[in-house]
Amino acid sequence: MRTFIAVEVPEELKKYFVGLQKRLEEDAKIAFSKDFHLTLKFLGEIHEDKVEKVKNVLKEVEFEGFKLKTSEIGVFPNEDYVRVVWVGLEPGDKIKELQRLVDDKLKDFPNDHKFHPHITLGRVKFIPDKNKFKETLKSLKIQEKEFEVKDFRLKKSILTPEGPVYEDLKIYEF
Repeated sequence: MRTFIAVEVPEELKKYFVGLQKRLEEDAKIAFSKDFHLTLKFLGEIHEDKVEKVKNVLKEVEFEGFKLKTSEIGVFPNEDYVRVVWVGLEPGDKIKELQRLVDDKLKDFPNDHKFHPHITLGRVKFIPDKNKFKETLKSLKIQEKEFEVKDFRLKKSILTPEGPVYEDLKIYEF
C-alpha cells in the first residue's frame, strides 16, 4: 500500500489553488494536483501489517494546533528545469517542528529530501516557451490566505490513469 503523512487544507483554499492552476495551464502542459495537501513524510509502498505499526507510532506525536498562510509561488528543482510548481507556506517553524516529530517517530522510513513546506499545484510535463512560463510565474501574486492546522493524517494513495486518489487511513487531531 502506497502511503504518506499529510496536512489537509480547507476547501476555500483548494478553490483558490484551482484558480492559480488555470492561470498556469495556458503556458505549459502540467499534470495538476486535484487534492491539495502538505506532505509531511512520504512512506512509499508498505505492507498492510506495517500500517498498523505506523498508526500506533504516530499516536505518540504530541503537538498543538497552529496557523499557516500561503506565501510565494515556486518551482522544483529550479527555474531552468521546472518539474513541480508549488505554493509556499509560512511561518515554517511550527510545521517544520511537526514534520521533525513525525520523522523522528518513523526513523525506519528514510527521508530522501530536505523538507520545504509547500502545496504542489502540479507536475510539469512540457513547457513550449520557458521564458513566457517564467514571466507567468513572476506575474502570479499569491494572496495571503491563512488556515488553521488542527490535525495530520496517514493517507493511502491509489494511482489511477486519471491521477492519484487519496484515502485517509487515520486522522491525528491535536
